[in-house]
Amino acid sequence: MDNSRRTFIRQAALAGAGAMITKTAWSASSYKRIIGANDRVRVGVVGFSDRHKGSHIPSFMNHYKELNFDVVGVSDIWKNRREEGAATWKNKMQHDVKAYRNNEELYDSKTVDAVFISTADFQHARHAIEAVKAGCDAYVEKPFAETMEDNRAALKAIKESGKIVQIGSQRRSGDNYHAANDFIKSGKFGPITMVELTWNVNQPGRWRRPELLATLKEEDTDWKRFIMNRPYEAFDPRKYLEYRLFWPYSSGLAGQWMSHQIDTVHWFSGLKHPRSVVANGGIYMWKDGRKNWDTILAAFDYGPLDDPSTGFQVTFGSRMHNGDEHPAEIYYSNGGELNLITNKVSPEGGLTEKMAAAMKMQPNLLPEISLANTQAVVASANTGGDILTSNHVRNWMECVRSRKIPNAPVEAGYSHSIANIMTNAAVHTGYKATFDETTQEVMANGKVFKY
Repeated sequence: MDNSRRTFIRQAALAGAGAMITKTAWSASSYKRIIGANDRVRVGVVGFSDRHKGSHIPSFMNHYKELNFDVVGVSDIWKNRREEGAATWKNKMQHDVKAYRNNEELYDSKTVDAVFISTADFQHARHAIEAVKAGCDAYVEKPFAETMEDNRAALKAIKESGKIVQIGSQRRSGDNYHAANDFIKSGKFGPITMVELTWNVNQPGRWRRPELLATLKEEDTDWKRFIMNRPYEAFDPRKYLEYRLFWPYSSGLAGQWMSHQIDTVHWFSGLKHPRSVVANGGIYMWKDGRKNWDTILAAFDYGPLDDPSTGFQVTFGSRMHNGDEHPAEIYYSNGGELNLITNKVSPEGGLTEKMAAAMKMQPNLLPEISLANTQAVVASANTGGDILTSNHVRNWMECVRSRKIPNAPVEAGYSHSIANIMTNAAVHTGYKATFDETTQEVMANGKVFKY
C-alpha cells in the first residue's frame, strides 16, 4: 500500500470519527497549551446578510463553546438588519449584543477581536482593510475583490497587519479536496491538461429579494456608505438588496461561483492566475432588469508565464436555468481523470492502460473517503452550515487561537480575484483579458480594466 493510499484511508477514518479534517487537527486540550487560550475571543459581525444568517451562524454555533468564542456586536448600515442581527445573536448567545450603525462605531468601541465580513461582493476587500487596520482578525467572504485596485490594497494591508484572515473558499477545508491536491502534487496524476468546471442551477428567485424591496427606505440606511468607492448614482433598493445582479456591485456568476472553483485550480496547480481569459454569454432567460449575465462560458489558458509551450486549459460554464444544482470539477491528464463529482481517480480517457499503469493511476482512489464522510459542495442559496463551511469557520477560529496560517489565506483570495477580474474584463470588453505582472493590472485591448 503506497503512502498516498494510506493517507486517504487515514483521512477517511478521521472523518468517520467526526474529526475536523484540515492541515492541523486540534483537541480541546490542545488549547490549554496556547498562551491566552482561556481568553474569550470577542467577535463582531460586519453585515447581517443572508449568507451570515444561513451559514456563518450555524457553523459558528458548532464550535464556539469548545473554542471559547463569543459574539458581542453587529454592524449593519440598514436599521432593519442591524436590529434583526442584534436580536438574533442575543438569542443565540443569551446576553445583550450591541447594534452599531457602521463599522467605525463597531471598531471605535474597542470591544471586538475578530469579525465575520459578509457584505456586498464589491465591499469585501475594503471591509477587510478596515478590520485589520482596527486590529481585528477576519473571516472574509468571497469574492475577495472585484477590482485590482481593491485587491492590491487589501493584500498589502492584510500582509502588513499580520492578522489572521480566512477567505471564504470553503473547499480548502474539505478532506476530499485535500486528498485531490495531495494526489496531483504527488505526480501520480501526471501533468494537468484540462479542467472542466460547471455550476448550473434552476432557481428563478436566486439573488432576487422582492419581498424586502418595499421595506428598504433610503432614510433607514446610508447609501453613500454602501456604494463606497464605486461611481455615485441615485439610491436604488434593487442594487442594494439584489446587488449580485448588477455590475459594478458584483460580477455575478463569475464572482459568486467561479471564484470557488477556480481557487481549486490555483491550489492544485500552484499557479497564481491565468495567462489569458475569453468569455461569452448573455441574459437568455431572466429578463428582469438585471445587468449581469444569467449564462456564461469562459475559457482560460493556464501555465508558466515564461514557458508558453506548456500549460492547460480550464473552462467554466454556468447557467441559472435548466440546472441540476450539482457543481462539477473534473481534472484531466493524458493518463486519466480526477472527478470531484464522484470523488474518483481513474484511467478513463487515458491514452492507454499501459500508460496509466506506468503513471500508477489506479481507479477508485478517492472513494476510500466514503460517501457518508465526503464533504460535498452545496449549491442551494442557503447552505445551512454545510460541513465544508463549518470546517472552514472552525479552521479560522483555531488559527485565531494558534496564529497559524489558515487554510485559505489572503493570497488565495488575491489569486481568485485576478481570475475573476480577468473574466469580468473579457465579459465587459469582448476582448481577451491578460494580466500584467509588473503593474499587477488586468488588461484588455491594451487598456487597464476598471469598470
